[in-house]
Amino acid sequence: MTKADVAALVKENSPLTAKDSAALVELIFETMKETLGKGEDIKLAGFGNFTLKSKEARKGRNPQTGKELQIPAKTALTFKPGLALKNAINPPA
Repeated sequence: MTKADVAALVKENSPLTAKDSAALVELIFETMKETLGKGEDIKLAGFGNFTLKSKEARKGRNPQTGKELQIPAKTALTFKPGLALKNAINPPA
């Protein structure tokens, strides 16, 4: 599914025009990027949580040459689905 597909679904299920629905979807994603860029987590009830995790620098190895190298520290984005999303994908038995 692409952003255009999401915008089309918004247009179908609301009184917004195609241009307005595309702008709304773009605004939502831009807001999410800015929020995560500030180091804040995003919690969407019924959907899940986007969290940032800091990873320390560590030693690694190039699998082709076997040469050791230093992997720099970084921040990783993780997503943990909420219970409603889990149940939508895998309904309880």
